[in-house]
Amino acid sequence: MIKASILTISDKGSRGERKDESATVIRETLVSPDIEIVKYEIVPDERGIISGKLIQWSDELGVDIIITTGGTGLSPRDTTPEATLDVIDRLAPGFAEAMRIESLKVTPMAMLSRAVSGIRGKTLIINLPGSPKAARENLEVLLPALSHGLAKLAGDPSDCGQG
Repeated sequence: MIKASILTISDKGSRGERKDESATVIRETLVSPDIEIVKYEIVPDERGIISGKLIQWSDELGVDIIITTGGTGLSPRDTTPEATLDVIDRLAPGFAEAMRIESLKVTPMAMLSRAVSGIRGKTLIINLPGSPKAARENLEVLLPALSHGLAKLAGDPSDCGQG
């Protein structure tokens, strides 16, 4: 069973001024008997708050994956990538690279994404955009490799290549 959590980064959402539709589409996209959403929260665009949640959920809750949504653009308040870089031990750049490559096929605005992905202990942290449509599209790009990647992170000793 994969233990997942969703962290929405939104000033307006954290104040109750905007409905969090991105987390809803993330939940819908992750529907699987193998995935349990164990934690969800909305926080403001504050680097220290974001990094604190990432640390808490990785170290104390021991989740396998944290998916963030929001705060990955060019706005001065967008600090999700920096907060993520503050807490990860190792980069896992292929996830963010794949999202940008596929998103560029849909919109040139994909090049504005500063999303990162990395590993803290045994937790994979992936930044998704804040737009519900973009969050769904980006997460769908990752799904084919996600289970295998999480199994490897958990210590699966089997070979990755077949034949």
